[in-house]
Amino acid sequence: MKGFIVDETISHTGHDFYRYVSERLRDSTPLDFNLVVRERPSARWGSLVWVENQQRVVYREFLPPNTAELKPVAYAAANQVAEAVVRQRLEMLLQDTSDIERDEL
Repeated sequence: MKGFIVDETISHTGHDFYRYVSERLRDSTPLDFNLVVRERPSARWGSLVWVENQQRVVYREFLPPNTAELKPVAYAAANQVAEAVVRQRLEMLLQDTSDIERDEL
């Protein structure tokens, strides 16, 4: 099954980031992949958020505690995630696996 974006964020800022990223991805790209959005909040630094595709991190960034400018940051993150997924697929296609299976690399 493809097209899932799983929310594993903790804080309000993380949930808003997830909502904006998923909104942008659903509007701009065909979702033929699955993503997980994770967060590690910090009172001092803000929130560390990262997005995983096939258990590989494709985006990682600190979100400042100020959430006034969160939507443009999340939209830019969604664009970077879409590009990273395409790049990851291309790398998988170009990998030489004549003697080793893909999961053994």
